[in-house]
Parts: sequence; C-alpha cells; structure tokens
Amino acid sequence: MTSTTNLSAGLTAGHRERLMLLAREVSFDTGTRIFEEGRRADRFWIVRTGTVALDLRVPGRRAAVVESLGHGELIGWSWHFPPHVWHLGAEAMSPVRAYEFDAEAVRTMCAGDPELGRAIADWVGRVVAHRLHASRIRLLDLYAPYGSGSRM
Repeated sequence: MTSTTNLSAGLTAGHRERLMLLAREVSFDTGTRIFEEGRRADRFWIVRTGTVALDLRVPGRRAAVVESLGHGELIGWSWHFPPHVWHLGAEAMSPVRAYEFDAEAVRTMCAGDPELGRAIADWVGRVVAHRLHASRIRLLDLYAPYGSGSRM
C-alpha cells in the first residue's frame, strides 16, 4: 500500500533522483535503537526492507509504540525543523535495510533548489501530520477510558 507519506508518492521521480544522490545504504539489527527522543536529529532514513517502530516516552510507563514503518517510509522528520531534536524514538523491530541521509546536506540541497525544497517540505509536512494523528489515536487507545473510538 502506498500512502502520501511514502517516498514514491511523496516526491516526483525527478525530486527522488536528486534526493537519492545523497543516500548511503545502512542496516540495523533487530532491537537496535535508531534514535532517541530528545537527542540531536542530524540525519534521517528511508526504509528499504524491515520494520521500524516509532515510540513516545510516557512518564512512569514503558515507551508507547505509536506507529510501525515499512518499505519506502521516512524514518524521522525532526531533522527538517529547528531545533533539530527528535520528537519520538525509533527501534528496528526486524532486520532493517535503509537509505541514510545527512540532514545538513539535504537542507543545503533544498536551499539551493527552491522547487526541491518546497517538495521535500510538503512531503515532510504530510508525514508530520500523519504521525501526529497516528500518535493521538494510539495514545487514546492505550490510555483513554474508552479508547479513540477510531476503526483505523
């Protein structure tokens, strides 16, 4: 299933090609913490294979998983917005292969190509909106007396 948060639906072929010039292949073993909430966001990833869980710290409880990401999805959006600090945490739930991007290099590329910059900002904005909604629904399901009432 392709959503607007997936790379192939989020950017045109030309913009994807430009972005992929900065990609490097990485892998994470199951259980690897990819990043921690509150730490510096200096890179991001696009999943090639595997599953990544996004989680949110909940005081007095274990971190709550708010979404699972798979093929083509963006891991991390905090790199795009100052102060460039992670708003969630991420952990590999299976072996993960991904493309990794240096955030500063991508921001510099976007500044030099305003059309690409707008396209990436629009894509990342859609990802943020989707993650906010998913986090809200998940937290209501976990902690509200009657859940979210959503059938998602």
